[in-house]
Amino acid sequence: MAVSVEDIKKLKELTGVGLTDAKVALVEADGDFDKALDAMRKKGLTKAEKKADREALEGVIDSYVHGGRIGVLVEVNCETDFVARTDGFKEFAHQIALQVASMSPIYVSEADIPAEELDRVRTEAVESGAAEGKPVDIAEKIIDGQVKKYFADKVLLNQQYIMDDSKTIEQYLKETIGQVGENIIIRRFKRIELGVND
Repeated sequence: MAVSVEDIKKLKELTGVGLTDAKVALVEADGDFDKALDAMRKKGLTKAEKKADREALEGVIDSYVHGGRIGVLVEVNCETDFVARTDGFKEFAHQIALQVASMSPIYVSEADIPAEELDRVRTEAVESGAAEGKPVDIAEKIIDGQVKKYFADKVLLNQQYIMDDSKTIEQYLKETIGQVGENIIIRRFKRIELGVND
């Protein structure tokens, strides 16, 4: 099946793959652009997971100030200075700063939640009685669900991406890793709001 040059270029831009890979994906999808894009994203996510163990010590610190009332600093790391200087990487870091300004997360990932805070929320979930009288396995799922829901908006990687609510920040991160070809880590952030103490 013949595929258009415009579709090949568009797929290349959206996924960060080479022209040949974009063409192959479109041919395999019988010219269906959305199907090819979905296939390329899945491949990108797989590549991203393989890169997750690689050390990332380069990167940028990005800042964003909203109306003089909210200020954000974020540190986003990658593996090489070359990638750190690319527009795509800088744009990703800036989008993360915008996300933090808008959605006020407390933690980067679930691993950053202190054990005592997790225990406190779990205890509250148990005491709420929502799982009372349920079989043990179902009760555990209910409690786990309540804990996960409590932290959903407080963990940056779990938040819905404000520019595309069809994906989370973690999915956006993995897509970007697939595009740049290096491991990327959102290391830390600081959000300051006028008149609000930490």
